[in-house]
Amino acid sequence: MEKISVFAPASVANVCAGYDVLGFSFAAVGDHMHFEKTPEKGVRISEITGAELPLTLEDNVAGVAVKALYNRFETQIDFGIDIRIEKKIKPGSGIGSSAASAAGAIFGADALLNSQLPSTELISLAMKGEAVASGCEHADNVAPSLLGGFSLISSYHPLTVSSIYCDLDLHAVVLHPKIEVKTKEARAVLPSKIPLTLATEQWGHLAGLILGLTRSDAELISRHLTDLVIEPHRKNLIPKFEQYKSAALDEKALGFGISGSGPSVFALCEGSQSAEQIKANMMQIASAQDYDFSLYSGEIDNKGTHEIR
Repeated sequence: MEKISVFAPASVANVCAGYDVLGFSFAAVGDHMHFEKTPEKGVRISEITGAELPLTLEDNVAGVAVKALYNRFETQIDFGIDIRIEKKIKPGSGIGSSAASAAGAIFGADALLNSQLPSTELISLAMKGEAVASGCEHADNVAPSLLGGFSLISSYHPLTVSSIYCDLDLHAVVLHPKIEVKTKEARAVLPSKIPLTLATEQWGHLAGLILGLTRSDAELISRHLTDLVIEPHRKNLIPKFEQYKSAALDEKALGFGISGSGPSVFALCEGSQSAEQIKANMMQIASAQDYDFSLYSGEIDNKGTHEIR
């Protein structure tokens, strides 16, 4: 293979009770990335459109991820890799912009290098790129963006990622209010300690949510798609959060929460009809605000990052 173009989808992380360990892929928006072998050895990013991001490898999520993979095989190959990126996911939106870049980068470079590494190792390499943007290596965006569907990170040492298949017609509605919520600020509002009773209840919700997904049980998913630990502290960073939540739950959304560290919010629902009504209700609220926004709806994506032609 001399060149490849890929689509890397957005993702929703945390998923209410699954703080830092659960995410899902959302292909209503995603990045397009193009990779081509070059006669000169090494990795370079020749073009980025759609966002003002650095072309230097060490400062770019995709560059760091590809270089980490390339270094493993540098002594065995006689070519370089050129990368062009079309950013469709706004950086800082809370729907996995940096993770999509990292996942797409690893997928494309893996195809050209024919590295045949297992998915866990590819995720680990993508996490190195993700750390450039977030300051730490985490997989709850990268894993679902790369693999598709729901991903559960049950351990980081060693990295253990499980794909969860749910046989329901699940859709998500994602609202991105175009306001700035810095990750450091979103982490700063969180308590350093929580009561054991609250932690126990939250663990129960996460277990119930995972069980509901694996059993394709909408009622069980809805009962446990709640966040007692993070949401109470972060929701005040997002204007009209409670209005959006009520608008979604009134239309029978399975649940509603903050995507990543925000400012995006999401509603998970069953069926396209419910999704479109929730989208219309959220549109009405957002249109009355003094900030710009993007609103997406679509099925939970099970393909993950994939080749496009």
